[in-house]
Amino acid sequence: MDISFLVCRSIPLDQVQNSCSFPYCFSNQNGSKRRNLFSLYLFPFGRRKWRDTFRKIRCSSMDREIRPRPEPIDVVVEERNDLRETRVKKPSDGICSQIEKSVLSGRYGQALEFFEILELGGRFDVRVSTYDALMSACIGLRSVRAVRRVFNYMTSNGFEPDLYMRNRVLLMHVKCGMMIDAKNLFDQMPEKNLLSWTMMITGLVDMGDYSEAFRLFLLMWDELSDGDSRIFATIIRASAGLGMISTGRELHSCTLKMGVSDDVFVSCALIDMYSKCGSIEDAHCVFDEMPEKTTVGWNSIIAAYALHGYSEEALDMYYEMRDSGVKLDHFTFSIIVRICARLASLEHAKEAHAALIRHGFGSDIVANTALVDFYSKWGRVEDARHVFDKMPCKNVISWNALLAGYGNQGQGVEAVELFEQMLKAKMKPNHVTFLAVLSACSYSGLSEQGWEIFRSMGRDYKINPRAMHYACMIELLGREGLLDEAFALLRGASFKPNANMWSAILTAARMNDNLDLGKFAAEKLYGMEPEKLNNYVVLLNVYNESGKLKEAAAVFQTLKRKGLRMLPARSWIEVLKQPHCFHSGDRCHPQRKEIYQKLDNLMLQISKHGYASKEKTLLPDVDEQEEHILKYHSEKLAVAFGLINTPYWKPLQIVQGHRICDDCHNAIKLISMVTGRKIVIRDGSRFHHFKDGSCSCGDYW
Repeated sequence: MDISFLVCRSIPLDQVQNSCSFPYCFSNQNGSKRRNLFSLYLFPFGRRKWRDTFRKIRCSSMDREIRPRPEPIDVVVEERNDLRETRVKKPSDGICSQIEKSVLSGRYGQALEFFEILELGGRFDVRVSTYDALMSACIGLRSVRAVRRVFNYMTSNGFEPDLYMRNRVLLMHVKCGMMIDAKNLFDQMPEKNLLSWTMMITGLVDMGDYSEAFRLFLLMWDELSDGDSRIFATIIRASAGLGMISTGRELHSCTLKMGVSDDVFVSCALIDMYSKCGSIEDAHCVFDEMPEKTTVGWNSIIAAYALHGYSEEALDMYYEMRDSGVKLDHFTFSIIVRICARLASLEHAKEAHAALIRHGFGSDIVANTALVDFYSKWGRVEDARHVFDKMPCKNVISWNALLAGYGNQGQGVEAVELFEQMLKAKMKPNHVTFLAVLSACSYSGLSEQGWEIFRSMGRDYKINPRAMHYACMIELLGREGLLDEAFALLRGASFKPNANMWSAILTAARMNDNLDLGKFAAEKLYGMEPEKLNNYVVLLNVYNESGKLKEAAAVFQTLKRKGLRMLPARSWIEVLKQPHCFHSGDRCHPQRKEIYQKLDNLMLQISKHGYASKEKTLLPDVDEQEEHILKYHSEKLAVAFGLINTPYWKPLQIVQGHRICDDCHNAIKLISMVTGRKIVIRDGSRFHHFKDGSCSCGDYW
């Protein structure tokens, strides 16, 4: 007997005795006043007790008016192999309503919990709107498992979707990254509309499968000969991903013919496409032709200029955007902060930070992560930590930015402590996290902690160390003078050593005066990247240092034959929001007389503290011309200029595109001591914090 339709509730015994409208309600032999059917069904008495219980049932309906019978329940009768099988389609309006309400309020997990009741209960009558809500929950959670559960239930329940619901099923698979299943569903659709094609092509573009996206687009065009702004914006993104500017121009022409070129998303896609394909002029033309320059349009053109290295122009566009009255969003500030990082403009970054807070984005995770990254990169790790601590929500990128900041400043102990806090916060580290903390350990000489973290990568987190992780450990061994162990680690890697690993060997050899190993590493670098100028200069300096003048001359001739030219080193310093650039031996600056006089005085002062210029170097970016003007290297000129034009209490912040040489490193250490000023230099390898005659790098860089 099927009793699942009975209401599970308790009924007083006197009501049972006075009515028979609810059949099968019992009292037990102990005289219990309440007993429901499910308790008897789940915990039955023995056969004898059942018999005694039935004897006590008394129905007095004969003496009363007979009440109407309950409404009959729908029953489906099936003929199968001459056997009559009965299946009850159970009403589920309450559960369906709960699912839809949960999805409407954004409680997707709760909606799937209600759906589990349907799964366990078998076949239920489920509304179309409920299936629609369940698919929204799957999309919101991006859960592959939930997609499979919902889709399997729909299929097994015999649901026949219309075109709208087929598109919803397709969208559910696309949004959750199940592109193989989505492709099968798409191919099996008996009818497709423009939305079906758009969803499938968008999914392929999002996954980076641009060629397949183009193939489907051409099939769609043959079948429909139509397209809207959304599909054109998507396929223009595909041409940008492939770097196909000619195809992008054809699509641009097509949008003009179809009358969708003025759509903001199409315009922004064209700006992005032209920018990524190397035509900033065409990108700006598209921007100028926009009938209404929206926030997204301004962000696109600013990002385009920043992508091509036109940082000053991008900053000018930002100020023009601000003055135009267009609303700034968190993405705008994220771009500007990154531009400030490239320009080393602390003042502009502070302005962007203040504007971000004024516009209500003080808690935005993207913009704040950009600020943490900026302050970390430019030596303001205290400001970076302040922003980080104020963030209500942090992701792994936020943690990585601050970890890298501590590492670059040589604060390895703080980096390891932050890494431990990250693990306690249940944040899963990735390979960038390990690179940041291992770099911090190598910069600070934390050998024991570094090796433990390096071993934990594969052991605890199943992350295979990459070349940069090995480079950090090689540098850590080199700092301790363990060159044999460093070379053995390089040879023992499970992959072919790359340029970063050989560069770490070269640094270790240079710092430990092992010219043979340095020559070997430099030759390896030369062979791996034969067109890279830096490697020729490295090899040239190594041969010069080791007295192999014939080999050095051969390298120099190779440079001339290939037309490679060594550019002079440059250093920048910002004073009152104005960047000042210096070359070695620069005589063009308006304050050159005061700068050279100040530098001569400094050289005289530090010579009393043991300074003596070095004649040779093994560093890659110091050319022969600079050796003759060693006293007036660009970083020394920038330091002298900063001391003249900034108040005594303000630290100097200098950026240079090359690695600081031994002579300048020793000189600036002593300058920080005799002037009492903190000097921060970001060179081609790391940050150097000079204070009271010492450097944060520990003289290893």
